[in-house]
Amino acid sequence: MTSRPAHPLLSIRPATADDVPLIRQLIAELAEYERLAHAAVATDDGLRAQLFGERPAAEVLIGEVDGEPAGFALFFHNFSTFLGKRGLYLEDLFVRPRFRGTGLGRHLMATLARIAVQRDCGRFEWSVLDWNEPAIGFYRRIGAIGMDEWTVQRLEGEALRALAAHDEL
Repeated sequence: MTSRPAHPLLSIRPATADDVPLIRQLIAELAEYERLAHAAVATDDGLRAQLFGERPAAEVLIGEVDGEPAGFALFFHNFSTFLGKRGLYLEDLFVRPRFRGTGLGRHLMATLARIAVQRDCGRFEWSVLDWNEPAIGFYRRIGAIGMDEWTVQRLEGEALRALAAHDEL
């Protein structure tokens, strides 16, 4: 095992369409970590269309340690009716295991916070799996608070199609 320099060089850059295979690979690694590999069905073509097409649905930052791809953050804007402002929603944050402890996760989060402030967002939000104690601890250390009174709701697959097919009154 090679040792890492005492102070690795951290860098963050916006992803480009050329990064799509890397983004898909990082998504696969995140899905494996979250025990959801079966749910990671994104393709390069689909990601390219959704992230770099005519109307991008999200943005991606690539984090590097000493020039090597080490993680990513995928985010998009949501909107708070109560604040009357858009927010920044972090869909996924992932740092490859061998790069954890380098400060890259904090660097990615700080970059996202700066983007939120620069874009006049009222909030910066994300979800975390309730069993992911290391991530929850990290989020608490950077000042995040849990929204325990809220639960995520989801429609997908057949339930989504069934509701969409429901006749209007």
